[in-house]
Amino acid sequence: MEEQKLKVLLAEDDSNLSTLLEEYLSLKGFEVSLFNDGRSALEGFREKAHDICLLDVMMPKMDGFTLAKEIRKINKEVPIIFLTAKSMKEDKIEGFDLGADDYITKPFSMEELLARVKAVLRRTSRGNDEPEPSVYKFGKFEFDYDHQLLHINGDEKKLTTKESELLRMLCKYKNRVLEREEALNSIWGNDSYFTARSMDVFITKLRKYLKADPNIQIINIHGTGYKLTEMRPA
Repeated sequence: MEEQKLKVLLAEDDSNLSTLLEEYLSLKGFEVSLFNDGRSALEGFREKAHDICLLDVMMPKMDGFTLAKEIRKINKEVPIIFLTAKSMKEDKIEGFDLGADDYITKPFSMEELLARVKAVLRRTSRGNDEPEPSVYKFGKFEFDYDHQLLHINGDEKKLTTKESELLRMLCKYKNRVLEREEALNSIWGNDSYFTARSMDVFITKLRKYLKADPNIQIINIHGTGYKLTEMRPA
């Protein structure tokens, strides 16, 4: 049985950018409904259920903020990400006050947008019907995400918030590659050089904590990201 595609409502009046976004997201497995103004986007949202909305702020007929207000009247839960050329703090505050889940400033890379979309869907459970666990077990470790505690053989280590967020993502991708861009955008909110260096420091700290079980390792995947691996004892 074919897996059902997640539905994206894309409201963007820049025809070149909207076409690029539609093609890119379609290639990544999403079903995209494209609208070039706020009013038609609202009609499109009323006609069909969507899993996430990507809304340009400055659009003809109805701006993105007004569109978000109308969408929230219909559905209070659907994730909303604003796409905008504005980076003013006041605009971001207004966007979040309207119930936005994220805010991405133009120009942005397609990879960054995809990472943000995946992160928002994961947080809102749209991308996965299974509820996220709060306790993860791997090797001899038990990781309590809610209380930020890492247990092994009766010993307990209190983790920082960033350490906990990063370890949870690694646990969710256990034995699979966690892409650097996805982790950076999900936890730090951007994938700049400085945040990348910061994440490397946290990876080093987690490796130190996990040395207590030699069968657990965080492996570098060159140019891609990291993988939490659990090797079976010999």
